[in-house]
Amino acid sequence: MSLQPRPWGFVGCFTAMASPCELLMQVDNKHIARQMLTLAYDEAQRIEQKFSRFIEGNIVWHMNHAQGKGLLIDPETVQLLQFAQQCYALSDKAFDISAGSLMVLWRFDGHHQMPHQSDIDAALRHMGFNRISLTNNILTMPAGMSVDFGGIGKEYAVDRTAQLLAQRWPQHSVLVNFGGDIACPITHKDGWQVGIENPHKLDNAAALLTIRQGALATSGNTRRYIDVAGKRYGHIINPQTGYPVEQAPLSVTVLAPNCVMAGMLATMSMLQGAQAETFLQQQGVDFTVFRG
Repeated sequence: MSLQPRPWGFVGCFTAMASPCELLMQVDNKHIARQMLTLAYDEAQRIEQKFSRFIEGNIVWHMNHAQGKGLLIDPETVQLLQFAQQCYALSDKAFDISAGSLMVLWRFDGHHQMPHQSDIDAALRHMGFNRISLTNNILTMPAGMSVDFGGIGKEYAVDRTAQLLAQRWPQHSVLVNFGGDIACPITHKDGWQVGIENPHKLDNAAALLTIRQGALATSGNTRRYIDVAGKRYGHIINPQTGYPVEQAPLSVTVLAPNCVMAGMLATMSMLQGAQAETFLQQQGVDFTVFRG
């Protein structure tokens, strides 16, 4: 963690969830700023350790290795699953966290290779959130199914951190930024200046937004994609076909009351492909879309 003074307060930085994380704090007391930064770091680490599918022995690991047996889960995980179910229903089954077996096949780490069709077909047979049962905190998934909270986990971490900071220090405005997913829980009189990354020129802001209160989230293919035979495949996968969404924007940024909602709408719009802008207009939210 690092903490640096600014004319308006302090900025704190750390890394979590494979993302650069930043906390802007309108506070003139370094001790309080350090406490705020520590709280944000601890909460981000807690959520990553609990909900990352890459960490052996956590609740997600147990869910994915239950092999069809019922598993008692805690209220926080129930809440996240219920939200995932809403995403699944609202997106007409396109936003599906049970697509974990499919996510494993598509690697966006520099290996420019596509999965075999037979592997995609096998993964599709182990998907479908509607096949998950949740009764009295007992979760039952079909054997072979694998869930991945990656599509909502970071946004949830942003909202949780912002909520905790606002509860403990309601007199100080803060901006929580975890890898470009942002929340400002307490009104900032002058507003925080937030840059939207230009997908055509990474690390440069294409636009500046002023946020006084609320949240924004970005979904896109600017950093995670593969090129195969001259065709670009982004990391937003259509769980109904098993392939990356066709004609998806390079990136979508959505403003909403909280980060989870902003992230849900941004991802759902990416899943709409060519109809992303129409979908967002129907939701009545402010947004920015970049296309190739």
